[in-house]
Amino acid sequence: MKFELFHDASSEWRWRLIASNNVDIVAVSGEGYKAKADALNGIRLVRATNDSTVVYEQKPDGTWFKH
Repeated sequence: MKFELFHDASSEWRWRLIASNNVDIVAVSGEGYKAKADALNGIRLVRATNDSTVVYEQKPDGTWFKH
């Protein structure tokens, strides 16, 4: 996988995480950033969560449970 860092139509920095097939988008920044350093920090935060991130699954009744 790889991150792409780019300017959006409003000239703000954004990132997206691209799957290993170089086609599918796995994740995107939830906001635009005025400073490139802030966008890079967002990428760092996502990268830091890989093994420590808890996974929750939504049940048909709308409640969530932890894996």
